[in-house]
Amino acid sequence: MKPLRFLMLNWRDPENPLAGGAERVTQRHMAELVRRGHEVIWFANDFEDAEPEAVIDCIRIIRGGGRGSSILHARRCHREHGPFDLVIDQHHGLPWFAPWWSGTNCIAYIHEVLGPIWHAFYGRLTSAIGQTQERFFQRLYAGVPFWTVSESTRQQLLNHGARDVHVWPNGTDTEPLPALPLKRLAKPLRLIALARLAPNKRVDHVVRTLALLREQGCEAELTIIGWGQDEWRLEAQVDELGLSHAVTFAGRLNDAEKNVELQKAHLLLHTSMREGWGLNVIEANAMGTPAVVYPVGGLVDSTVHEQTGLVSEAETPESLAKAVISLASDPAKYDTMRTAAWERSFEFRWESVLRPTCDWLENMARGETPT
Repeated sequence: MKPLRFLMLNWRDPENPLAGGAERVTQRHMAELVRRGHEVIWFANDFEDAEPEAVIDCIRIIRGGGRGSSILHARRCHREHGPFDLVIDQHHGLPWFAPWWSGTNCIAYIHEVLGPIWHAFYGRLTSAIGQTQERFFQRLYAGVPFWTVSESTRQQLLNHGARDVHVWPNGTDTEPLPALPLKRLAKPLRLIALARLAPNKRVDHVVRTLALLREQGCEAELTIIGWGQDEWRLEAQVDELGLSHAVTFAGRLNDAEKNVELQKAHLLLHTSMREGWGLNVIEANAMGTPAVVYPVGGLVDSTVHEQTGLVSEAETPESLAKAVISLASDPAKYDTMRTAAWERSFEFRWESVLRPTCDWLENMARGETPT
């Protein structure tokens, strides 16, 4: 079969300083398409000191535009470098509207419906407008096939009017341990949080959970891996709660350093407002560490409640602390759970995830409807 040509529209490319998990995952899928002999162009916004073009993993990156002009530059890219067999219109709050200007077979790609995340970054009026326009745009795309990463996001899209939504879960770059070493519950209980330090991640809830645990006689320590705009607020919170001796801010670690910390921890705590999938949960599981998470989209998909981890009853530090204590007080259950978490993490190795997803992308590019 002849090689196919794909155009990925994403607000950020992997070299953008604001790039995160969504860009890392997108890069793996696009690199696999290139490995199969296809051509991929990734169009993204320009950013300070960026070159107009780059090549990453054999993916051609073209940058242009910014706030207010991105779509105009994307259209120019499509016109100058087309034709394409498939345009992948990746949504993050706002879409690219490619089905209405590209004249090309299109799919929509979305990791998460932002929903309450708007409130974390904007005032009441702006966040209300953001949520309304997000629902409107997803209804506008009702006739466009969607690619998403979890059943939670699929249900949210269907509730917003989408009709054709396909779930292809994310893989993880964290290779599971080849064998599961012994790790007994012990004092202090070692907790870990792995997240960008931003309002929507609610790492302050993890800090408050630690305070509640210690108030209830549970000797626990917390390591926070990540960086971001909320770091100074979290440091101030830790000082105010008198937890400086029990909290370590590890900052931004490389993968090897991160995996060492995940392996040492007894539990990962995750308190995000919403996730597309909850990749950090699987990363911790691969290191033999179960997670205790909030009952929100993405986290309830990456965590199998009472099997690979626990989902708290409510989105509160009190509820999270209750779940942590229930597991920390049951060593046999903990051992069973961490084994199940580690075993499940093998399902999300890239070699298992990429083939069915990229088969589907090829079919969509050829105009075939997979059964």
